[in-house]
Amino acid sequence: MTAGIPYRFEPDRTAASLREQYDGIDAGAATGVRATVAGRLMLRREQGKLAFGELRDSSGAIQLFAGVEWTGDFDRFVHLSLGDWIGVAGEVVKTKRGELSVKVETWTLLAEARQGFGDKWRGVTDVDTRYRQREVDLWANESSRRVFELRSKLMSATRRWLEDRGFVEVETPTFHTVPGGALAKPFRTHHNALDMDLYLRIAPELFLKRLVVGGFEKVFEIARVFRNEGLSPRHNPEFTMLELYQAYADYGDMMRLTEELVAFLAIEVCGTPSIDYAGRALDLGPPWRRATLVDLVEEHAGVRIDVRMPVDELRRIATDHGVEKIDDAWGAGKLVLEIYEKTTEHELWGPVFVLDYPREVSPLARDHREVPDTVERFEAIVAGRELANAFSELVDPDEQRRRFIAQSAAKVAGDDEAMLVDEEYLRALEHGLPPTGGLGIGMDRLVMLLAGVESIRDVILFPTLRPEA
Repeated sequence: MTAGIPYRFEPDRTAASLREQYDGIDAGAATGVRATVAGRLMLRREQGKLAFGELRDSSGAIQLFAGVEWTGDFDRFVHLSLGDWIGVAGEVVKTKRGELSVKVETWTLLAEARQGFGDKWRGVTDVDTRYRQREVDLWANESSRRVFELRSKLMSATRRWLEDRGFVEVETPTFHTVPGGALAKPFRTHHNALDMDLYLRIAPELFLKRLVVGGFEKVFEIARVFRNEGLSPRHNPEFTMLELYQAYADYGDMMRLTEELVAFLAIEVCGTPSIDYAGRALDLGPPWRRATLVDLVEEHAGVRIDVRMPVDELRRIATDHGVEKIDDAWGAGKLVLEIYEKTTEHELWGPVFVLDYPREVSPLARDHREVPDTVERFEAIVAGRELANAFSELVDPDEQRRRFIAQSAAKVAGDDEAMLVDEEYLRALEHGLPPTGGLGIGMDRLVMLLAGVESIRDVILFPTLRPEA
């Protein structure tokens, strides 16, 4: 029932502001100042004619000090349920034991907590409950709230940093008629009025590059993207990408931008670019190491590979190094990538820019200016996982068409992640795309890194879960 519940309530102070102003007063002192606060009642204990509670709001916690002599409806107050929302007004005092408190003179029930919060002393520890009932997790576990406050601060700082450097934030469509911009399996839906299938975007890349064609020389989007893939500590079907494009730049410029941005964000949210992650030190300060993919494979696996090697030899090397289920359709480039991912990527603590990927697995990147059958692409690897992916963007519409056609053939042959021919994007390229550098950063993984958590579900407020039985 909501009878007696007010339609609004107006607190004039927060727990944090009271602590900031009055924590220094002496034990047993009264301020003579009356404050009105609101939040959840998270702890309570009774001592005869006195009662103490913890009121928690979004800024922190403050003690409530109630007594039969000064608290209105004292008996009802001491029978409130843990988790109830209440509004309280009274004098700010410090108890004889030295605890800053609001002396409860009047109080109002703002919402009943009909569902329990578990053991508030220790927080909610059941992982499924934490992810499925995030509203409970946020109240019961202060560490969870801090992660999401860090995430919010990081997103805001990212926008500010980019805008200070002349980048313009835009929004591009979530529904795509042709899935593209990445190698991934899309989600499909149907628009009834137009009677047409649409795809949830797997990346905003092609639309953003069309904006560069249109004259936006520095453009970015912090985009929710959707990929129809499995779940893991690093993967959720919907996640957040920062994608940006800069005219007149190449992948060297994107390396410098990446390391500078990540170091800035680490300082903003952690106070330093030198952090600990999973029990190991990690220095995110620039410059980051730069090394080619094939050199890193040789360093970690002890074998020299190259996209110009015979396919049969690369298949043998892949088999010898644990690559399973090798597809007959894989060319040399795909085999080189599989060998790298099996033997090397997870071993790179980093941060390191892994340079120069096979053309076969990079359909949107520009050919390397020196190394045949290779493109100017890097992935930034930090703590054994991909954090960023960037190219010198392919600007030749004829070459892009050839790459799309090869991708379409792979799609027909059974590759669910291959691209299709996007005629609208090709038409845009024919208007002229200047030399351009492009970058994508997985923002969820960046939050994981800076928050010190090892599952992507800990940084997404409502991760994808199987429905409850």
